[in-house]
Amino acid sequence: MSRLVFYGRTGRFTWRMLATVLAGQSIIIFFGALVARGTAIAQGDPATAGRYLLVGSVIAALCLLGAGLTRKPYGVTLGWLVQVLTLLAGFVVPMMFLAGLIFLALWVTSLLKGGAVDRMQTPVG
Repeated sequence: MSRLVFYGRTGRFTWRMLATVLAGQSIIIFFGALVARGTAIAQGDPATAGRYLLVGSVIAALCLLGAGLTRKPYGVTLGWLVQVLTLLAGFVVPMMFLAGLIFLALWVTSLLKGGAVDRMQTPVG
């Protein structure tokens, strides 16, 4: 039976899937940060625009860091944190709610199906 993991090591196939999700997610988050920056500039708030770009870039960097750390026990936890931060970005750029839900679904699917594949690949005995 499959289960969601919030902390701990995952199998080889699972961490590869998780790393792929986070790598793709970093690109979308950075683009979302650019949209937030552009929107703030268009509204005449350049100070906020810089903060949006900085925070979005940090979250994108966390994605890449998490992708590299998915082999470690805390890598999965960092991945969950990034999922929450992506959803919270929807309060700044509403389309990030949709992006966050899509990547959350990919994250959960990778954990569940990746774990199932890892169990099938493990020799019995």
